[in-house]
Amino acid sequence: MADPYSTLGVQRGASEKDIKSAYRKLAKELHPDRNQDNPKASERFAEVTRAYDLLSDKDKRAKFDRGEIDADGNPAMPFGGAGGFRPGPGGGGRGYSARDFQGFGAGEETDISDLFEGLFGRGSSGFGGRGEAPGGMGGGFGGRRQPPPQRGANTSYRLKVPFVDAAALTPQRITLSTGNTIDLKLPAGVEDGTQMRLKGKGNPGPAGNGDALVTVIVEPHPFYTRDGDDVRLDLPITLDEAVRGAKVKVPTVEGPVMLTIVPGSNSGKVLRLKGRGFSSKNGGRGDQLVRLEIQLPEDLSGLGDRLDGWSDKAGVRNRLGV
Repeated sequence: MADPYSTLGVQRGASEKDIKSAYRKLAKELHPDRNQDNPKASERFAEVTRAYDLLSDKDKRAKFDRGEIDADGNPAMPFGGAGGFRPGPGGGGRGYSARDFQGFGAGEETDISDLFEGLFGRGSSGFGGRGEAPGGMGGGFGGRRQPPPQRGANTSYRLKVPFVDAAALTPQRITLSTGNTIDLKLPAGVEDGTQMRLKGKGNPGPAGNGDALVTVIVEPHPFYTRDGDDVRLDLPITLDEAVRGAKVKVPTVEGPVMLTIVPGSNSGKVLRLKGRGFSSKNGGRGDQLVRLEIQLPEDLSGLGDRLDGWSDKAGVRNRLGV
């Protein structure tokens, strides 16, 4: 995989917030549901998700920045890439002195044999003796150590969650590649693109199973829309309900409730139902914002007869300057 910072389009010193923001933007652009005729977008989506998986894990990101693991999360070769021995002029190995190891005590003569014993094991440092590396392999710089056993690969899933379930944090059932099913508890603040990690639910490996990475896709709703942690709803009311006032039944993500319409309510008026929105990460919860829409009857003949000889003289467009 390419450098994860480049993949997400952020600098190496980017904050967690910048990394998360970059991932969300790319995930929405490259989402397979929006690019069904573009297989390259799906490949790019998977690459972006893997890059975010590495950089969102503080431990993995620190190891990558130190050159201990590569972009796929695998241990880096001791002498490969950044952090290894770099050849000097003419292609030969570069000599090292105490100046190169100032982290061990600047200005002091340093015996670096202990450092190499830590890398290769005692008796196989390559300075004066060949020795034998573990497993009977030749020591010194010519010997190769067996790589440590690796965990299995991570597996990725996309979980489509109904809008009302995401708002109410209703547990979701997902079927893994093994055929097993798991009931997932959605996290507070869940939104489209949220990624959940299931430890040990990935592919098996010598050092244990990898993880399952679940990307949440919040499905759109026919009449609810999300506004931060709030839920918005346009509520149709009749002319007589607006004029005389009424108590009407209103749908919410957790079932219908009764709402009072005061007499003389206009279209566009917004009423608030506390605590009927999405759960937030700080433990609170948003509201449901209900916008009234007055709908006239399809047959206006009777209404027209009642209004015969009457007109509203209010300057309803004065504020518009007309």
